[in-house]
Amino acid sequence: MIQDLKSNTLFVRIMDIDFTDGGIEPVPISPISFEQTLPSNQALVPVVFINQRIFTELDSLQIRGIAHKMIPFVSEKVKQSEKEDFKELQIDCDWTKSSRNKFFYLLEYLQKIPELNEVTITTTLRLHQVKNIQSSGIPPVKRATLMCYNMGNLRQFGDHNSILNQQDLTTYLSGTLKDYPLELDIALPLFDWYVAFRDHQYIGISKYIDKSDLDDKSLFTRNPKTELFILNQDLQKANLKKGDVIRHEFITKEQLIATAKFLNKELQGKEKRIIFYHLSPEVLSNYNYADLQEVIAAF
Repeated sequence: MIQDLKSNTLFVRIMDIDFTDGGIEPVPISPISFEQTLPSNQALVPVVFINQRIFTELDSLQIRGIAHKMIPFVSEKVKQSEKEDFKELQIDCDWTKSSRNKFFYLLEYLQKIPELNEVTITTTLRLHQVKNIQSSGIPPVKRATLMCYNMGNLRQFGDHNSILNQQDLTTYLSGTLKDYPLELDIALPLFDWYVAFRDHQYIGISKYIDKSDLDDKSLFTRNPKTELFILNQDLQKANLKKGDVIRHEFITKEQLIATAKFLNKELQGKEKRIIFYHLSPEVLSNYNYADLQEVIAAF
């Protein structure tokens, strides 16, 4: 389907940067390993996620050190995909008021490194960073990706969708996007997940159940007219117990189209790239080519 969509760019997470348990030095976490080469007609944009907490512990010299370690690591991974080079490097960070200045310093420093002279540095934006522009600041780049997902309270019990909520979208973005001073790309969610609760308390996202489990009426009982499912027996494979509740969160084509129309109105015709997150075979099986074309057309 990626080929069908005529996508000319793939954003690929290369690694996270964070402290290990008990560690005092930021290190690469779960770096990607390319098992196959990428299509020759698609550019690769490497994405590096940095946990904002590391900036509370680092000075400017250590931040520059991260930059110099990051570049050869990313370059080597790009070559592993059999791409010769990359023209854009995206740094993903959910910065806060306390970590903002140091993160922005990293972005500025990356743009001064000779090896990246031909590379555009971009970053990500969360909804709260757009709405609270005075405290969040404006990242020192020319372009950013607005992440239109994960906007609700994942850990709160109830029949809500924490991935995408039109009311939250309106609250955060209405009247703010048209004047935002950066060029913006839009990232929309295609993923779903299964949020687990025990005694109304969040216990995690389960990776060991799927829709077929929820459809098994001997295993789960659905709370009528909701996406809450009550477990009828212990489920050892998922480490769940009888009485646990699963909230299945997913995004319909109609929700994506409504989001696209809202954003298009707010952006007032500004040029943008549309990024779907994420494009695994399991996720793409929930949509067809025509569905995603409808979403794109709504922009």
